[in-house]
Amino acid sequence: MTDIRYLAPSTLNEAVSAFAAGGSAARILAGGTDLLVQMRAGSVKPGLIVDIKKIAEMTAIEQTADGGFRIGAAVPGAVLAEHPRFGEVWPGVLEAVNLIGSTQVQGRASAGGNLCNGSPAGDSVPAMVAAGAIVTVQGPNGRRELPVEKVPAGPGRTNLLPGEILVSFTLPTRPPGSGDAYLRMIPRTEMDIAVVGVGVSLTLKGGVCSAARVGLGAVAPTVLLVEAAAKALIGSKLDDAALNAAANACSAACRPIDDKRGTIVYRTKIAGVLLRRTAAIAARRAREN
Repeated sequence: MTDIRYLAPSTLNEAVSAFAAGGSAARILAGGTDLLVQMRAGSVKPGLIVDIKKIAEMTAIEQTADGGFRIGAAVPGAVLAEHPRFGEVWPGVLEAVNLIGSTQVQGRASAGGNLCNGSPAGDSVPAMVAAGAIVTVQGPNGRRELPVEKVPAGPGRTNLLPGEILVSFTLPTRPPGSGDAYLRMIPRTEMDIAVVGVGVSLTLKGGVCSAARVGLGAVAPTVLLVEAAAKALIGSKLDDAALNAAANACSAACRPIDDKRGTIVYRTKIAGVLLRRTAAIAARRAREN
């Protein structure tokens, strides 16, 4: 059996240096809920594991000066759920993050790991896309920021450069009259992989939708930002015509596969159904705000 080195640095600079030096044999351990399963299955055989849980910035939740949030990439879902304000401002994002695994898994699993695992069906990703989250990454050449939807490159792959580590998510401030939601379709009642997942974030002014974003998961090689669906909602009172147009846009954006959880036809239809339901929840929350 190949020896595995384990490091638990206390600073991000140390982590980046070690991860970059480890090359393709290095893996990041945020919660380990994907990595350890992959190692047991033999699909991943790392030579170096860099544990980022002891880096303060990676496990912090901060409210920014303008009322947004900065969430460390290794913040467990259970910790995010206990934050006194986050769930009030971004209930849809919290719903999505808290669907990653069982109650026990929630004590370890993080949105950062969910994103970097590269699964098109990752639950937190469509909600983060809908929220307009910006990710900060750090590598050997310094820091950079990019929209969360630009991170996935395909199943199991990301657009992070060699040696780069995902540091945090920044979610913007919420105008009055804003709400978000996330829904997924799964064959079982819990702890299953999404057949389709939809995140919607929107803002209402005078009953009219003034801003919207739609994230769509499990229907293409990567999670999608469906701009056509958002465009159909903006300027409307979220009437049937607007919702139907947004639902059709989601179905049109689908590029799914047939597998044991769902067919291409089924996934394409469900994408539109979930858009309508998710938008209705986000709208109700917006009216309450």
